[in-house]
Amino acid sequence: MMQIENTYFDLASSCDSNCLVICDRGTMDGSAYLAPEQWEKMKCKNKWNNVELRDNRYNQVIHMVSAANGAELFYCTDTHTTRYEGLEHARDLDRATAQAWVGHPYFDVIDNSTDFDRKVMRMVAAVCNRLDIDAGDRLALDSHKRKFLVHSLPPDSVFPEFQDFIVVHDYLVTPNRQMQARIRRRGQNVRWDQTNCCWDMETGNWTYTHTIRRPEINNERPELKMQISAREYKLLLAQRDKDHHTVYKKRRCFLWNNQYFQLDIYDEPCVPRCEGLLLLETYTTHLKKDDLQLPTFLEIEREVTHERQYSMYNLTKLPPTDGSSQLLVDSDTEHKEAMLSIFSTPPKTHLTNGTC
Repeated sequence: MMQIENTYFDLASSCDSNCLVICDRGTMDGSAYLAPEQWEKMKCKNKWNNVELRDNRYNQVIHMVSAANGAELFYCTDTHTTRYEGLEHARDLDRATAQAWVGHPYFDVIDNSTDFDRKVMRMVAAVCNRLDIDAGDRLALDSHKRKFLVHSLPPDSVFPEFQDFIVVHDYLVTPNRQMQARIRRRGQNVRWDQTNCCWDMETGNWTYTHTIRRPEINNERPELKMQISAREYKLLLAQRDKDHHTVYKKRRCFLWNNQYFQLDIYDEPCVPRCEGLLLLETYTTHLKKDDLQLPTFLEIEREVTHERQYSMYNLTKLPPTDGSSQLLVDSDTEHKEAMLSIFSTPPKTHLTNGTC
């Protein structure tokens, strides 16, 4: 599979025009069909790690939930020569396949809450949104980011299966206040330094991202996202904005009722306003709290989507020297953003096994 993918990736890289590579399966899917010890043995033998297989290899992952989970009347094996699983087995494999991709920074789950035609349209819309392709009203789904303040962190045992990452954000100097730029490193398998009581940033497996938010144009703020190398990250770090603190947080990614959530747990060292801060985020078309099924094992204090003090830009801002209080608008709190994703390699979207 990987060799076939690499062949197409290389062909796409040689194209002069823009090229989108869509993979019907992906490397992590194999883990759903193997015992955990077999999968770990295979990774060890080939010197693989999840960050490379899952996060760096694909720019976006879309999981099409099986008809066996939510559209049972349409699930059958009679007309499929390669499908033999009964309903329960199919559900288990579907959950395992989705779980294998939890942790990818751009992971979308397309469930069976609509008819099949609409489901396909939602999938196409997710790809178009990621590539900033204007599909018009036909695919407009009004999916927005919503943010919730969590009271306290419960024990790990109450969470569904999750993936934890260490995330470090730094804002960069920009020509004017209407423009924002930041870099992010996101890693797994990072060792905790007991002596210095901090994460050892020289360990683990990392991905690096450079984000630029342009000034507002026609009530929209274009956003450029670029996957960068470790070397480029270190060079950009020299442009760090001294008016902002560095953000250290643990990001916990998990699925709950076919909804993808990210829980940001702010870590030391951090500014006083971030001590003990827990923010839950998700993208959804449900605009009312009662319409969105939030994890029942978390004590949600309130929604803070529109509260500017909880945007990362303002959380990291150093207080003015004159003692005044300033909160700047961060496009994290705005619902209408133009997303323009620019990749250092041709975009590769992975569609996990879906319902047909």
